Amino acid sequence: MDYEYYIEQLKRWPANGQHILANYDHDSIVVYQAYRDEIADYALSHQCFGGAFSYSRMSWIKPNFLWMMFRSGWATKPGQERILAVRLRRTFFDALLEQAVSSSLPAGSGQSREDWQAAVKASDVRLQWDPDHDPSGGPIDRRAVQLGLRGRALETYGKSAIVSIADMTEFVSTQRRHVTEQCEALLMPVEHIYVPRQKTGCAQPGGGCIE
Repeated sequence: MDYEYYIEQLKRWPANGQHILANYDHDSIVVYQAYRDEIADYALSHQCFGGAFSYSRMSWIKPNFLWMMFRSGWATKPGQERILAVRLRRTFFDALLEQAVSSSLPAGSGQSREDWQAAVKASDVRLQWDPDHDPSGGPIDRRAVQLGLRGRALETYGKSAIVSIADMTEFVSTQRRHVTEQCEALLMPVEHIYVPRQKTGCAQPGGGCIE
């Protein structure tokens, strides 16, 4: 994974609007999750999720590094002391976006509340736009996305869509001391605006189907 100073990346990021900021390449994209030692150790050892990880509840993935830092308190909150960078196939991530249903009724969508509630109930992927945050945890105008996975989507995520799982905990701990008013020394993964490709072809080898 490549890294760059936060203050340099800030110059090219949009100040507002809904954007997926992510570290990605031609074939894969990184999402972040925070766990306790037991779950993190299993995931790193097996390069998939299992053991104490629960497949019976919704699990949220975040492609935005600073959103994960806000949520975990830079790896200081109980049960979120270990930060994992989970690299996924882009075809799978794009398929999640295609199938996602907003966690709240989209304004101006023309969709009835009954139809939206039915879609939420039927979908295994929930999409939520939240205020993005600066390194110190202050909310900003830009919105960051997180995806909630359950059922078949979560099974595929945890067992077959993963390219690799890396432990970011030491890096996060090192960078936490650089969260100052100016953040001049703060490094973080390189993130650009992510634009999904056109609809994934489930019939293609390695396609984005959630099996």
